[in-house]
Amino acid sequence: MGEDGGAMALPPIAQVPATWTFLGLVGGLVGGLLIAFAAPQALPLVETWVQPVGEMWLRALQATIVPLVAALLFTGVTQTLATASAGAVARRSLGLFLLVLAFSAGMALLVTPALIALLPIPADAGEALRQTLSGKDAGPVPGVAEFLRSIVPTNVIDAAANDRMLPLILFVSVFALAVSRLKGPQRDVMTTFFAALASAMLVVIGWVLALAPFGVFALSLAVAAQSGTAVIGALAHYILIVVLTGTVVFLAGYVVAVALARKPLGAFARAMLPVQTFALSTQSSLASLPVMLGACRDLRVHESTSEFVMPLAVALFRATSPAMNLAVAIYVAHLYGIAVPPLMMVAGGLVAILVSLSSVSLPGSISFVASVGPIAIAMGVPVEPLALLVAVEMLPDLMRTLGNVTMDVAVTAAVDARLKPD
Repeated sequence: MGEDGGAMALPPIAQVPATWTFLGLVGGLVGGLLIAFAAPQALPLVETWVQPVGEMWLRALQATIVPLVAALLFTGVTQTLATASAGAVARRSLGLFLLVLAFSAGMALLVTPALIALLPIPADAGEALRQTLSGKDAGPVPGVAEFLRSIVPTNVIDAAANDRMLPLILFVSVFALAVSRLKGPQRDVMTTFFAALASAMLVVIGWVLALAPFGVFALSLAVAAQSGTAVIGALAHYILIVVLTGTVVFLAGYVVAVALARKPLGAFARAMLPVQTFALSTQSSLASLPVMLGACRDLRVHESTSEFVMPLAVALFRATSPAMNLAVAIYVAHLYGIAVPPLMMVAGGLVAILVSLSSVSLPGSISFVASVGPIAIAMGVPVEPLALLVAVEMLPDLMRTLGNVTMDVAVTAAVDARLKPD
């Protein structure tokens, strides 16, 4: 699962196992390579009949991003505000969560470009994917003055219609803050409306993603038929870069445990082994909650702290989300040869933090689209490659879950260390 589950109640969502989508990718790549090398005369048929099917599915996927993110962001902001009002421990936990999320985003902005410079993207991959998935080069990136003017929308409906994600996210966040100041009945009406909108959009995107094996098959077959083996090299390279970026956050969990929680490194590592083993087998922080509570007991964290902070972390906090989601957007930018200005990189980081708080409860590939799509749009990066990258998300997701459970336990122990005397 892309953000490995959460606590918010979800409607029944049409989902297919990630392995089916992955098999659709593999089948498309194999079929495309056979056409490229054994039957190149069939390429016009692929472009006429197969590629449009994949593009229709891709358009349906893109159509869900804006309304889904707006609804989830509203509910995420209101849920975070409600948690902050629960007391000093909740506020301290949220503060540490935000600090770690900011670190996570910062690491992606620094580490991912450095990794790509050290391990360059295969030269022909960018051109092949760009021509196959979008049919045209990405548009020009706005300058600093234009970017600053665009932050505050003159018409939020127009911003949504034109996929200007940063002003839309800022408006929805401010609107959610304003709703939180309303009296009870009015606040409840708005909260219920956006919760219902989020639930309905989740059903819609679930229907779209239920067709993912067919859509991914069509897209990957067209890409492989036109680009040959370049797409395979690009996907393998992408997985490596994103996993390495997430590894930085994973290792930072041990630093938090030692520096902030004041736990011996060896003791923390031993306590985490069963948690990490269970997390890798389930790919779910929620399912790992009992084992994480056991690790907290082994580390002598007060039960009153762990039983409050740990479920809160599972519900709101995903340490690897900003880093790995930003890494995806940065990778796509390099793939398309887009030089994203520093201000737009920072904007992408802010969006990554905000979206991570609102999408942690989403299952599977839904979370990948809902989390990475807004970041890419805010940075002026094409979202078309996400339709293929979602098919291999089951592999980077192992590092997501590993880093999340490690940081969950570390942060819980750090909060406990601040509550008791040395």
